Amino acid sequence: MPTSTTLSVPERTRTPLPGLALCVLLASFGASSANVALPALQHAFGTGFAAVQWIVLAYLLAATAAAVGAGRLGDMIGRRRVLRGGIALFAAASGLCALAPTLPLLVAARALQGLGAAAMLALGMALAAANLPQGRTGSAMGLLGSMSAVGTALGPALGGLLLAGPGWRAVFAATLAPAALALALVRHLPDDAPGRASAPRPPFDLAGLLLLVAALLAFALAATGAGTLARGWLFGAAALGAGLFVRTEARAAAPLVPLALLRDRVLAPSFAMSALAMALMMTTMLVGPFYLGHALGLAPGGVGLTLAAGPLVAALAGVPAGRLVDRHGAHAVCVAGLAAMALGAGLLALAPLRTGVGGWIAPLAVLTAGYALFQAANNTTVMEAAGGARRGVAAGLLNLARQLGMIAGSAVLGAAFAARPRGTAVEVAAATHATFALATLLPLLALLALATAWPGRRARAE
Repeated sequence: MPTSTTLSVPERTRTPLPGLALCVLLASFGASSANVALPALQHAFGTGFAAVQWIVLAYLLAATAAAVGAGRLGDMIGRRRVLRGGIALFAAASGLCALAPTLPLLVAARALQGLGAAAMLALGMALAAANLPQGRTGSAMGLLGSMSAVGTALGPALGGLLLAGPGWRAVFAATLAPAALALALVRHLPDDAPGRASAPRPPFDLAGLLLLVAALLAFALAATGAGTLARGWLFGAAALGAGLFVRTEARAAAPLVPLALLRDRVLAPSFAMSALAMALMMTTMLVGPFYLGHALGLAPGGVGLTLAAGPLVAALAGVPAGRLVDRHGAHAVCVAGLAAMALGAGLLALAPLRTGVGGWIAPLAVLTAGYALFQAANNTTVMEAAGGARRGVAAGLLNLARQLGMIAGSAVLGAAFAARPRGTAVEVAAATHATFALATLLPLLALLALATAWPGRRARAE
């Protein structure tokens, strides 16, 4: 055994983090880069917007549905093995996207790309937590949060440049070389696959995975644009699927999602808080273009640059946020982050139209910096509370909570924005203010959830 921690820890952790950070960046880039290419794809395939929208939805739905399954599979057969398979699948699917001759094949390839991204996100977080000492978990989570924000911001920017040059196929081909680099970097991770002498593994919970996928698909379709009658049926199907899933998990010998995780006094509130926080962040992406373009009269280029301020702040704040978690503890930083999010959303709800772009960017910076603090603290809490054997499925559930927050935020707060008149600049501003007034409740609800979780967190710390 090594006699010096200061010598052994850096040697063990020097190489894994760059590869894991690149995985998170690529997964986020894949989610955001296709948006900018939708008009060109609509023209290239000669179809309507509703059809090309599935290029984005297929990726998000696949990544959402596979998040928990990828994490659970990693816990069962080895996280490094599943992560490398996810990177390889992501790279192969990127090549298929770049070569796709028809829209249905492109949508199918994007779904495969989303499956790979699910493994990269869930296992990247779990492996980062597993390969660092507990006192540095916050820094790792902060770095991964920064990389997620960089990927989100880089997607539209680099995608736009590639679109203006080589064309839409280059937008998808751009991830091939970085994915190959990520695959090479993660080979330095310790092999965590169970040995041959270990006890026989129980079968993978395929029935649970199929029920979860069906329930999530019905919920996502209901929330993202089905008609009124169809939406009611889809929500009903989602509720039925969720009920059957819980029943199946309660009876399974090796459930996809151990129900104890959803009853845990620390983990369950953390998942709920993640969904609430992501719903608020989704509101800025959903409402922002309308406010900046229609209320403030910015040109499309100005709208894009202004919206990039949020991911830029998140990218800059991620690593310092992680260090604050390591220094002051996850609970204190989580409270500060949620309070800053509530303040930023409240300022967006009150900003007069005459304050212009500055009246949007300043509150957005407060909101986004608060999210960076919250995310680093909450992710650290989940990874430390889950323990070594459950980190994969816990990371998958955390990513699932974020995706559900995005979907629910788009549906509920998007409907609140759409319900108000938006014919003039003043009306668009009023609709924006009303939407953010409602959204301010989300971090306050998260603070309430944190208060209920605090006794459990304190008991674990002791």
